[in-house]
Order: sequence, then C-alpha cells, then structure tokens
Amino acid sequence: MNFASLPDRRAESSPDGPAVCDGRQSLTNAQLRTRVRGAARHLQDLGIGSGDVVALKLRNRVEFVVVLFAAWRLGATVTPVNPSLTDVEVARQLHDSGARLLVVENGATAAGVVTLAVDDLYGEAVGPGPTPQLESSGPALLIYTSGTTGVPKGVMLEHANIDAMAAMGCQALEVGPADRCLLILPLFHVNAIVVSILMPLLAGASVVITDRFDPKTFFDIVEQERPTYFSAVPTIYSMLAALPADVRPDTSSLRYGCCGAAPASAELLTRFEARYGFPLIEGYGLSEGTCFSTVNPVAGPRRAGSVGLPLPGQELRIVDEWGIELAPGMDGEVIVRGPNVMRGYLGRPEETAKTIVDGWLHTGDVGHLDADGYLILVGRSKDMIIRGGENIYPKEIEDVLTADPFVLEAAVIGVPDDKWGEVVVAYVQPRPGVTVDPAALAALAAQHLSGYKRPTSFFVVDAIPKNAVGKIDKPSLRAAHAAASSRS
Repeated sequence: MNFASLPDRRAESSPDGPAVCDGRQSLTNAQLRTRVRGAARHLQDLGIGSGDVVALKLRNRVEFVVVLFAAWRLGATVTPVNPSLTDVEVARQLHDSGARLLVVENGATAAGVVTLAVDDLYGEAVGPGPTPQLESSGPALLIYTSGTTGVPKGVMLEHANIDAMAAMGCQALEVGPADRCLLILPLFHVNAIVVSILMPLLAGASVVITDRFDPKTFFDIVEQERPTYFSAVPTIYSMLAALPADVRPDTSSLRYGCCGAAPASAELLTRFEARYGFPLIEGYGLSEGTCFSTVNPVAGPRRAGSVGLPLPGQELRIVDEWGIELAPGMDGEVIVRGPNVMRGYLGRPEETAKTIVDGWLHTGDVGHLDADGYLILVGRSKDMIIRGGENIYPKEIEDVLTADPFVLEAAVIGVPDDKWGEVVVAYVQPRPGVTVDPAALAALAAQHLSGYKRPTSFFVVDAIPKNAVGKIDKPSLRAAHAAASSRS
C-alpha cells in the first residue's frame, strides 16, 4: 500500500462520500482526487519530481492535505514548516532539507527558494494528471525535531514507515469507515498528519479540519460536526476541564479522545472522563518512530498513569546502559523496533547510528513495564522541556542567549506550569565586570526563537551550579528554583 494512490482508491470506491473539510470548503472523495491531480500538475509544471522536497508552510486547511498527496503522487518528499517559526528558523529548515519549493499562505515570501501561494494552486488537471509513484522505500515526510545539539534534525520517514504506522494505528485505535476525525493539532506535527489525516482516510473515514484550537468554541464544533474521535495534548484537555461548570456540551458522538506528546496526570484523565462522558486514550511515541509506539486499549483495560501497551507490529524493551533487557518493574531506557522506525536523520549519519542500534530506536526516555506489559514513563534522560505538547531542547535556547556579548553562560530549565505543563526559564551568568539586561535577552530571544521556546523569566546569577565533572548541574538548578518559588 502507498498513500500516493489513496485519493484515487477512495474516489473509485465511493466518489460521493465525504473526504475532508474545513471551515471554508468540503470535498467529496471525487473532488479530493480532482484537486490532488490539479495540484500535482501544478507542482510538476514548477519542476517538482521524484526525490525533490516540497516545504509546506501552511495553517490547518484542506489545501495542506491536497498538496501532501500531490507531492507524494510525484514521488516528492514533504517537509511541514511551523508557520510561527522566525525567518531565521524557516531558512535553516529550507536549507537543511534542500527544499525546491515552498507552498505558503497568500502574500508570504521566503528568500532563496521558489514560493507558491496556496490559493494559486490549479483546481484540476487536464486529463488524469501525473500517474501516482508507488515506490515504498522512497522518503515521504521530513519532520524536523529539535535535538540535544540544539539544531533541529530532519527525521526521514519513508512511505513504508507511514504505511505501517497508519495500519497499526487503525488497528490499535479501532478506526473504521464510520469514523469522523476532528483535527485540532497543527499539521506540522507528525501526530496530526498520521492520527488525524492518514489513519481516517486509510480506514474509509472522513476528516474535519479546524484552523486552531479554541476552548471557547471547541464543543460548538463537536456538536455541529459530530466527530467520533480527535487527538490532543494534555494542555488542551486541561483547558477544557477548566471550562465553567455550566458548560455541558453534547459529546454523544465522541468515542474517545487521544492524548499524547506529554505526560498527563491520572487525575486529569479521570476527572475529564467523569465530566464529559468520553474516555481519553493515552499513548506514547516519537517522531523518529513515525508517531506512536504504545497506546492504552480502546476496549480493554486502560491504566491511568501508564501510556499503554505496544502497538501490534512493534516491539518494546526496557534496557540498562549496556543494552541488557530489564525485568518488569525495573527502570531503564525505552527502546522500540518495528517497520515504523525512521530511516534516520537527514545528513547526520553519526547521530543516526547512536539513535538506531541494531534496528532498535533508542528513545532517551526512562520507564518500566508493569507485570502486564503496560509502559509507565518515569522521566527523560535528556533535558527536554515539554510545553503544551511542544518539545523544547534547552541547548537551542542557551546558544541564542550566550550569543549576547555580556553573557558568559546560560542554563535553561523547564519549570512546572498549571496551563502548559512546563514553561521555559533561563539562568544567565554575566561575563566578569559587566551587567546583563534581561530585557535585551528577551529581545534577542524574540528575534531568534519561536514564541513557545522563549523563556518566561530570566534570572541573572553570580554563578551557575556545576557538577563534579564541571558540567552545568540542571537537577540542582531545578531544585533551587523550586525551593525559591515555594518561599516566594
């Protein structure tokens, strides 16, 4: 199976059936095929072919799905670009990916690459348009994820990866033709592409796309569109759980909500289901594993505080620092193997070799399996911060702050936050004989970092704590920050 031909297969089996819609338009299966053929012809006329990379810097809209399938039809790779990235961050992704074309909202521009305004896309092609390319080993998605080096890395996902992941997901989440998925996560995330677009379309179901999540209007959309499931992060569920008590929506269409990208408390899961009448199905995974590797059963016993069981077709182990498998109940690194594991990081063979060892994806996350094989995560071996489901790696921010000529060292940590789960806080040590202006650091961060990565507070200190080998001691810094916060 290859997703390049999916619009054709859906149109042949059910031409008038619903495929995908947003607030502006609704496409049947036949209309989706027509739009994909037109877009593929447009990309082809711009010189795009097999092996080329097409960047999509778009908000959530039907055209994202159209261009995704159009690029795949030509054998091209798609790299989604977060629309909120700074020009510097966008340029870095375009350069690293080698993108030949950037599809943008109307009026947007980008230096150094051909741009196509999304509303200029051909609506249809003359004839059937280009024939779908069905090479399963070719790259399908290039997803950029931050790394411990501070520089985002391109995760190369082949068609075989997304084919396997979507099939596994449909089986594990029991997605079928009667389903209707409500997409609320941003489409530059692999979770949104796989769980909310590819899985329902593969299963013969339909998709409703929202531009962005708004807790005030979310349940109005649910009542109007009658979706059967959606996927979100714990921050979204926290915001919905915090709505006034008189908000009592009709949620009878919903079978469940998926929950991932960051740990959710057992209390939140229990309280949410008691209030709104549908369960939250918690799972876990990485972009490097195409999307998710464990999930709580839809019909079987769900265990609050765990992220569920391995998906069918994936293997999961807990190992010690020497790679020896540990017994249930013992904490170690989570490693995963299966047809969903990425090809590697684009242009980074050494990092790929460290991350994928003998076919096993080393996640860097720490956890254990209970007696029944459910995975319980207990921490992260890296210093990653998760703010509202967004992964933030401190080194990228530290590198920006130490570019200030008055800063000697910087240490960035995540601190607990009721709304976002964690927020970014920066500690900086000035160079001898100078003073650091926090306002200048905030301006520097605003210039180089997306909003969610920017520190909410800057603390200027005489010295940043170090451990015995001279490395910045993040645990003691977090502990000191927590102690200071509790006293204030």
